[in-house]
Amino acid sequence: MPDDKLSEFLKNGKDWSRLRTSVPGIFVLKLPAYRGSPSRLAVEVNPVGEDGLPMKRRGLVIRDQSELREFVELLNEGKLQKLMEELERVNPKGKVAQGGGDVLEI
Repeated sequence: MPDDKLSEFLKNGKDWSRLRTSVPGIFVLKLPAYRGSPSRLAVEVNPVGEDGLPMKRRGLVIRDQSELREFVELLNEGKLQKLMEELERVNPKGKVAQGGGDVLEI
């Protein structure tokens, strides 16, 4: 992964901006400085539409590998699939959000 592009994005990117990657639905997100902590980068997982733009205003933000492991475990929970099927039966369909920007090859 090109560290130069990530460093440049961390230094010059606007807070809360997304950097697209070569994997649809995976973005690098610049988090703002907070209570003395410097700005940092995180991964945002956000499904994309046919246009390649994020479907949701904000996706799942993952700050480190331990969070990733925890989310993977939760998403693999068998009962989650059943719950989602039930929700789809009762929820109305909605519109998708749009965005854009540069692409990071990963």
